[in-house]
Amino acid sequence: MPTVLGLEGSANKVGAGVVRDGVILSNRRATYVTPPGHGFAPGPTGRHHRGALLGLVADALADARLRPSDLDAIAFTKGPGMGSPLAVVAAVARTLAQLWHRPLVGVNHCVGHIEMGRLLGHARDPLVLYVSGGNTQVIAFSRRRYRIFGETLDLAVGNCLDRFARLLQISNDPSPGYNIEQLAKRGTRLVELPYVVKGMDVSFSGLLSHLQAVTPKLLASGEATVEDLCFSLQETAFSMLTEVTERALALTRAPHLLLVGGVACNRRLQQMLQTMCQARGAQLCPTDERYCIDNGAMIAQAGWEMLRVGQVTELAQSGITQRYRTDEVEVTWRD
Repeated sequence: MPTVLGLEGSANKVGAGVVRDGVILSNRRATYVTPPGHGFAPGPTGRHHRGALLGLVADALADARLRPSDLDAIAFTKGPGMGSPLAVVAAVARTLAQLWHRPLVGVNHCVGHIEMGRLLGHARDPLVLYVSGGNTQVIAFSRRRYRIFGETLDLAVGNCLDRFARLLQISNDPSPGYNIEQLAKRGTRLVELPYVVKGMDVSFSGLLSHLQAVTPKLLASGEATVEDLCFSLQETAFSMLTEVTERALALTRAPHLLLVGGVACNRRLQQMLQTMCQARGAQLCPTDERYCIDNGAMIAQAGWEMLRVGQVTELAQSGITQRYRTDEVEVTWRD
């Protein structure tokens, strides 16, 4: 029964989790939260992770009632992500692997989300919509790769939401996207915003630029409230995502749609996709909210899949890479 410790820290969340044969034994996480109006820079984020990660590892092992000798491998996020946070996690993973004499498994962050979603959603071969602060992709498996059918041409949808929250000085606690979602529930007016779909791809930069230009005037004149603007942003961005996802479902005829990534927690996005899936005869499989957000258990699960087919990472090859596309990974553990 292989047991894997997974370490995640590609952005502002750092985590450690343990998985054994498809069972999540523990999942600890800490979040670097900045003041309203501020994003998170690589340096301070990396320092936060450096101070938190060893404690999270100890807590994860305690929750799982395991000792280091019970582990079979150390999995870590190799990329994509922010350089400083990734480097901290990789350094800790390398150190633990050498101290405990265990193999390393470098995991693609996006693949971690997918494998955790497949585990929890009980969907063996789904179409995947991956939406987060750093990535927006429509994905399907074919010939040992997670193929990207469509993606953002510029900003990730989560980054678009985060930057709009900064413009409005919305709190980053627990997350800007969550707070936008709550404000949007009270919105009553749909403001017309740029809607950019190009084939299977989407673009959010023009949407954000337009909002940055018109928001002060709309708020000052009373033409729209903060709640209206949050509502309009969600409706427009999520409609774009639903359109390209529906097109991919029609092409692949997949029976399941797996929704993963931090933005997958958004109930309005889930509602829109659920309506579309029902019309298409597909089943929506949203990921458990505890595992939508970046976490160590998802890295452990992907690492477990890789370990069981002997796909490990040599120490000399354990460096990080900030640009690491989902379709670069050879998925040897799936038929």
